[in-house]
Amino acid sequence: MADEVSLLNQREWRIIDQSSLGPHFHALQSFAMDDTLCFSAGSGKSSATARAWVHSKTVVLGIQDTKLPFLEKGLTFLKNQGYNFIVRNSGGLAVVLDEGVLNISLIFPEAERKIDINRGYEAMWSLINSMFKDFNVKIDAYEIEGSYCPGSYDLSIDGKKFAGISQRRIRNGVAVQIYLCVTGSGADRAGLIRDFYHLAKADAETKFSYPLINPGVMASLSELLNTELRVEDVMLRLLQNLKIYSGSIYSSQLSPEELPVYESYFARIAERNEKVFMALGK
Repeated sequence: MADEVSLLNQREWRIIDQSSLGPHFHALQSFAMDDTLCFSAGSGKSSATARAWVHSKTVVLGIQDTKLPFLEKGLTFLKNQGYNFIVRNSGGLAVVLDEGVLNISLIFPEAERKIDINRGYEAMWSLINSMFKDFNVKIDAYEIEGSYCPGSYDLSIDGKKFAGISQRRIRNGVAVQIYLCVTGSGADRAGLIRDFYHLAKADAETKFSYPLINPGVMASLSELLNTELRVEDVMLRLLQNLKIYSGSIYSSQLSPEELPVYESYFARIAERNEKVFMALGK
């Protein structure tokens, strides 16, 4: 516990709240933002940063998803369901974002010593535990078989997953990212990804093992806590708890110095997406 608390216990926390920007805020912008903030933190130009973000109906694909044998069929299905789709610049598999999913990125500088990958995961797990401690429930961290984008730090209550954690590292900066299914139906989101894989993989043999999704193992926090939570409620909990770990939190946007860095990272991920989908005629 000491390690993860010390990682959260920063001299100050920079807060970038992008949780209410609306449908014109594109998911590609988020991944370029985190890369920019990693670069800034790693080069000593920014303090530790917590960024909160929400996107309208978007399925974020992992690199392995682009190798699905019938990907075009899966993407057509998502489009018909009203979802946008992008390919992120980090690992993992498909996840669902919508107005009921709050994403949080914690960006740390690796100034003094390297941050062990598990230490980053443990820090996020510790923060989420702290944010919901008043509900007196046990939040576990282990892989939930049958969930989408399964990983060893899936967060669950009573065996039902409501969050997944990933990491991205750039030039001495570490971004620990989590998606929290706050409201809505976790099973419905899982059903969407199950149907996507059903069409995009079908019965084909693949070198990579894609998950067999069971919607019954996923839920939202509102469902699990039997409380009507809103994204705004969880944002408040985030800010209140970061304040516990730091003497100072302050609101911010990108600085003039960071803007050209952001433009460069955005151009990079946009070009990568364009190449993937151009090959499919999307």
